[in-house]
Amino acid sequence: MKIAVVGTGYVGLVSGACFSEMGVDVTCVDIDEAKIEGLKQGIIPIYEPGLKNIVVRNHDAGRLHFTTDLPSVLNDMDMVFIAVGTPSDEDGNAEMKYVWKVTETIGDHIDKPLLIVTKSTVPVGTSHRIKERVQKRLDRRGLSNLGFDVASNPEFLKEGAAVDDFMSPDRVVVGVESERAKELMTRLYRPFLLNNFRVIFMDILSSEMTKYASNAMLATRISFMNDIANLCERVGADVNMVRRGIGSDTRIGKNFLYPGCGYGGSCFPKDVKAIIKVAENAGYEMSVLKAVEQVNENQKKILFQKFSEFFNGVVEGKTVAVWGLSFKPETDDVRDAPALQLIDSLLESNVNVRAYDPAAMDEAKKRLNDKIYYAKDIYDAANNADALIVPTEWKEFRLPNWEILKKIMRTHLVIDGRNIYNKEDLFSYGFGYRGIGL
Repeated sequence: MKIAVVGTGYVGLVSGACFSEMGVDVTCVDIDEAKIEGLKQGIIPIYEPGLKNIVVRNHDAGRLHFTTDLPSVLNDMDMVFIAVGTPSDEDGNAEMKYVWKVTETIGDHIDKPLLIVTKSTVPVGTSHRIKERVQKRLDRRGLSNLGFDVASNPEFLKEGAAVDDFMSPDRVVVGVESERAKELMTRLYRPFLLNNFRVIFMDILSSEMTKYASNAMLATRISFMNDIANLCERVGADVNMVRRGIGSDTRIGKNFLYPGCGYGGSCFPKDVKAIIKVAENAGYEMSVLKAVEQVNENQKKILFQKFSEFFNGVVEGKTVAVWGLSFKPETDDVRDAPALQLIDSLLESNVNVRAYDPAAMDEAKKRLNDKIYYAKDIYDAANNADALIVPTEWKEFRLPNWEILKKIMRTHLVIDGRNIYNKEDLFSYGFGYRGIGL
């Protein structure tokens, strides 16, 4: 089987590499010439554990190819995956220009039956619109009866664990409208799921909605728990105990019930906005998700609020160490990261920022330029700091040497945005501690 994957971001590159790992002949396509040349040389444009080895191994084996020229490979393929970005526009709608560009290219160049699979996160009904647009271009070319199929195959990968998620999925959702499409998708995914074939076939509209609904539910759990955490602080309850209590209920479960300083990244923020817009366009108001979004926006301000309150609002000229810049551990993705909103607030208040992240320093520099000091390690960041704030729970942050930190910090204050420290332990070292919901 031969497939093309258009787009070499998180979704496209991980998908293409993992398909090739299972023996599929894969061509990854991108318009960025520098990125494609880098991939040919084993230069991976994103930080994702395990991805580099798979890319290099399969490229060397001749199963994974890279090109900027989709038309030149299109008619050698059995199927083409559209995995380009769909960022939010100014109104919160999914920006579809990249999807439509790929669609137009396919319609202008295919001359044999093909399965077109949408893997990008797209509004409900997009796959049908792709089919209409391709068919119009075939009609213009006199190929009205060429025949092709469309399918929807949304991704559910977690950044930082994307390779493992793809190679051992808990489920694969596929929307189809023809037996041919179902057969091809079954053949493609069977090697991943030999012992337990967990492909869930459904209609295309339901498949597209499943992606949005899944991310919206996870975002809802996060915002709910953050709301509970904020209430716990005000009434004197311990949110960690509350989380354990409700998470042990089998109807609820324990996943995504960890309080923190808000969610970020490339999926939850834009997908919540997008499904709200989808509903508005359909004449329906998603009241719960609007509240989820507002809670999250408020939660991203909480670290600065705790810092400011500790110093009674007099923070100008203070120095803050920020541990973690990515929106979550094991990724260099800083899109909508709570750490960046924190840093913006600190800079607006004329606070000096010394930051460290194991993977996201370069990405953060693209956003922050030289406005902050980029430290070489956690202790360099904390040198002469009036506060240590932790927005991202990287493993290497979990067991620092508190004796060293006490010597090098000017004011012994830790603001823990992910509740990774034990407050009694920090009290014993002479630190002030502020967590979320504690």
